[in-house]
Amino acid sequence: MSEIDWDVLRGAARDAMKRAYIPYSKFPVGAAALVSDGRVVTGCNVENASYGLGLCAECSVVSALYGPDADLSGDRPRLIAISVVDRHGEPLMPCGRCRQLLWEHGTPDTLLESVSGIRPLSAILPDAFGPDDLITRS
Repeated sequence: MSEIDWDVLRGAARDAMKRAYIPYSKFPVGAAALVSDGRVVTGCNVENASYGLGLCAECSVVSALYGPDADLSGDRPRLIAISVVDRHGEPLMPCGRCRQLLWEHGTPDTLLESVSGIRPLSAILPDAFGPDDLITRS
């Protein structure tokens, strides 16, 4: 995998943020991720009148990971790097649910452009619980 162009990734997240459906919170969020198969997938938050059922931008990214452009014939696609931005296009830290979601579809080394710089998911979600824990604990 070549060098990660964080400016391009953040720009894609900013473009995705403009498509957010936010009639309740008025808080748009966009996300863009580099995938192990070379694609860049994007997503935005999509709210719902039942507030708890809204989808974060990171959820949209994971859905796009398995979308029609995905090559699912080999290894499962994995997130390599992700940028999440707020209405001003600035880095935004994912919520706890989304950190877990990113962990499941990335690796401990997946990079996140966070409010405190670029950090691996292992630093953002230390001692994370994941699929391997289900195998070793069942």
